[in-house]
Amino acid sequence: MKKIFLFFLLALVTASCKTKTAATGPKDISAPVHHTDFFDKIESAPQFQQVKINSTVTAETGKFIPPMETTIYIEKDRKIWINIAVLFNVARGIATPEGIRGYEKWNKTYIESDFTYLNQLLNVNFINYQALQNLLTGRPFIPISENDFTLTTNTESFVLDSKKDQLVTMNGKTVKYSIRMEMAANLDLKHVDIRDTAGQNELQVDYSGWASYGETRFPKSVKIIIKGEKNGQILLENTKFDFNSMETPYSVPSNYTKTEIK
Repeated sequence: MKKIFLFFLLALVTASCKTKTAATGPKDISAPVHHTDFFDKIESAPQFQQVKINSTVTAETGKFIPPMETTIYIEKDRKIWINIAVLFNVARGIATPEGIRGYEKWNKTYIESDFTYLNQLLNVNFINYQALQNLLTGRPFIPISENDFTLTTNTESFVLDSKKDQLVTMNGKTVKYSIRMEMAANLDLKHVDIRDTAGQNELQVDYSGWASYGETRFPKSVKIIIKGEKNGQILLENTKFDFNSMETPYSVPSNYTKTEIK
């Protein structure tokens, strides 16, 4: 269960604002972006302070895992809190810029780690807190600049291709990536493909079912496909968005055993 929990923590893996904001119904209308504004627009920060997402998570990891009802609560740039239930609450975790913590009830274990292990699960080396938050909310989760990417357009989408291998160094390890992204005309992220050019690892993320909630758009479906040294697939079907602040309790029971992450 430890690896299963961490796998989902990565995929979900979720200024405490006290202002109450009513969640408005979803809308599927947003204005297209002209290509000359593209690189400025994708740098725009999302317009939410906190969001609670109810999601059903299914996974393919080579073993049977039942669908999991998951609550994801994000305080923008501060923390991601998740609670996972299969008939009853089975796991809880929290991610901050400093790292991740989580526990699961089946084996009564808990973890405390930086983002190294989460990167290992995705076969990449660039996941930090900001990348995780962006991945969950449908924003580009790897840096994009006009100098490093070629932009092509048509009437329905923008396509970004890395001009050359992108070098990412974390914890002394440098990896070269070939990156391709596709976005709708209104900048809804549709597809991300990141390949390790020196190895066999590949990460794909597909987003669909975008809708507007107030001033912010969110995807209703997030599909993560992992290929290479480890293979797996995770589908998040987001069913409800709420923008009120909420409590995020986290406390490891005293009789739980710490699992060392290597």
